[in-house]
Amino acid sequence: MRVDLRFLLGLTAAALGLGLTATATASAAVTASGVSTTTAAAPTAETWHWGPTTSSDRKGRAGGVIRSTGSGLRISGSLYDGAGAHTCSWLKIKWLTDKGRYRTATFKNCSRSKALPFQVNAGHMLSSQARVCRGTSAKITGKCSSWDGVWSQGG
Repeated sequence: MRVDLRFLLGLTAAALGLGLTATATASAAVTASGVSTTTAAAPTAETWHWGPTTSSDRKGRAGGVIRSTGSGLRISGSLYDGAGAHTCSWLKIKWLTDKGRYRTATFKNCSRSKALPFQVNAGHMLSSQARVCRGTSAKITGKCSSWDGVWSQGG
């Protein structure tokens, strides 16, 4: 009987050992998923939508989003050129940096069949504005919208 008890105790210990190993593996998986969940739960990129901003003749239009990135803010979107227009649509974006300087980026779209995607890495900015104009393939000639406030720090 004594041998049987030892044998049963050995089996019980082995079963408990396997159970502990399985539990440790399960807890490691939970920890691994907890880490990835924690990483996924880290602050996500904030997004602000802007537009549409249209030219004064309503043949050019732009709109998009501003997203926070690790290095500041990114302005992106699409510039549309109206059908039937024989000129180009221009988008001019200007932003005030945290250093107190204005920066600008200009995009044009002369295709009346598809929108032009654009993207600007503005960095750490205090405010930004956009303006849509009409022009030739070489320069802006007029029919501009007023400067439309796209984003401002603090609302």
